Amino acid sequence: MKLPMHEKSLFAILLRSQWWISIAIALGVTLIASLFLPMQYAAFAGAPFVVIGAVAGWRQLRAPSAKRIERTVEAVRQMSWGDFSHALEDAFRRDGYRVSRLEGAPADFELYRSGRRAIVGCKRWKVARLGVEPLRELYAARRAHDAHECIYVAVGEISAPARAFAAEKNIRVMHGADLARLLPRVGRA
Repeated sequence: MKLPMHEKSLFAILLRSQWWISIAIALGVTLIASLFLPMQYAAFAGAPFVVIGAVAGWRQLRAPSAKRIERTVEAVRQMSWGDFSHALEDAFRRDGYRVSRLEGAPADFELYRSGRRAIVGCKRWKVARLGVEPLRELYAARRAHDAHECIYVAVGEISAPARAFAAEKNIRVMHGADLARLLPRVGRA
């Protein structure tokens, strides 16, 4: 069972920050604790921040570069619907999902893994700016299919109202870095 971390907790914020910030906090906490405790005990006070810094550093090391993200997005924009949908299908299968296509619905795929169902919408993946309407349609499809989660895949900019709606309805929007991670072979020379 995976316990969720509140997105505004100190550790969650540090996981999204640069790795060296956590290490700097660890040093500061250790120095302050060493004023009151022997050094061997003071080092333990900063240990959680060292762990968070290591995890953040590992994530940042594995994150796709800006150049790779740009190449992936450009390559996806050049793909036909058939090529793009097959690439997505293969990528989700590699991630351990059982994938089935949905015809005539706002959602394009239904994913199954570990007893959980997700639906994926991506028909308007090439739009320059994603608005709220496709997300509303996907959310309605989520309820109709009794899915646990929904994912929308896009390469264009995401409007502020669409971001707010996605956050409110717990819709995962995949674009940019998420897309480059999902499709690692797309856009490589």
